[in-house]
Amino acid sequence: MVPECVNSGTHKDKTVRDLFVEAFTEMKASVDRGLDVKDIEALYVGTAMTEFFEWQGHTAPIMASWVGMVPNPATRIEDACATSGVAVREGVIAVASGIYDVVLVGGVERMTAASTEYVTEILAAGGDAFYEAAVGFTFPGLYAAIATAHMHKYGTKLEHFMKVATKNHNNGALNPKAQFNASIRDIMSMRTARAKEKGQPVPAWKDEMEFLNDPQSNPIVAWPMRLFDCSPITDGAACVLLVAEEIAKKFTDNPIYIIGTGQGSDHALHERADLTSFLSAKIAAQQAYEMAGVTPEDIQLAEVHDCFTIAEIIATEDLGFFKSGVGAKAVEEGLTARNGSKPVNTSGGLKAKGHPVPEMPNFIFATKTLVS
Repeated sequence: MVPECVNSGTHKDKTVRDLFVEAFTEMKASVDRGLDVKDIEALYVGTAMTEFFEWQGHTAPIMASWVGMVPNPATRIEDACATSGVAVREGVIAVASGIYDVVLVGGVERMTAASTEYVTEILAAGGDAFYEAAVGFTFPGLYAAIATAHMHKYGTKLEHFMKVATKNHNNGALNPKAQFNASIRDIMSMRTARAKEKGQPVPAWKDEMEFLNDPQSNPIVAWPMRLFDCSPITDGAACVLLVAEEIAKKFTDNPIYIIGTGQGSDHALHERADLTSFLSAKIAAQQAYEMAGVTPEDIQLAEVHDCFTIAEIIATEDLGFFKSGVGAKAVEEGLTARNGSKPVNTSGGLKAKGHPVPEMPNFIFATKTLVS
């Protein structure tokens, strides 16, 4: 497997197909021993809402045409924020079944050309249209409900969410592909410099926590979720080449082996008995661990879904890294930091890296090899 993706961020001058072709071109160039497009037998494309953002449906065959794969089969996957993760899983299943030996999987979305209000409305379609969106629940509202439930049940505090944001921005500052390639400290400095330049009162924040507690610099979006608890609206694309194990060395001397995968589902939020845990994540993790022959204790590094800061905390609990209710304390103690015992979202996560909805899947590194 050879993964590569284009920069996440704002690309208003590019179309979905431009982004996809750019990601494919980067991926193709990264293959050590070269790749002939004619060797690719099938394409799986993850994209959630191109019809609404660009009025482009039938996305998979369009992408196949633009990367030179016609007439090979091209299939589109849509599963909200899990879209491209599911696309990779389908690609893995296709290769493991023996139907194909070489499969291309991609994910793409272009969101920033639309207004924030329109994007919020479209993303709300990922919830239950009749029982959630119809009464005004957007995703910030849904995750605000999850966050308040976690606070009530486990004593999680606002500062815990802020520490997740600070950590992920520190990591994003090291990622050249991140949409927010800046730490919270960097952002504080930029805002201070801007105030001086405009002759405005100069802020006197002493540290990141004071900045994030300032309602002017970090306003409430849906309490307790503030601006810096929310991942941004993003454009981006990624491509992964999946090949059968017996031919992997034809493409690279150092293939990455996917040894475990899992997938689950859950009820819509309003039907769940417990808002502080995601059943689908638990089921998927159990399946992946069992297939890979590892346990949560074996995991050395993880990229988890952090569309909102509370989501990362809950993910670390659902994946078994920490007991229920302990994820917040783990962040506070620095366990999930880049130099901690269980580093999480060293890329910057969706919080800093950006969140084109069907982003590529999260990866968990075990002591043996890669678990997806």
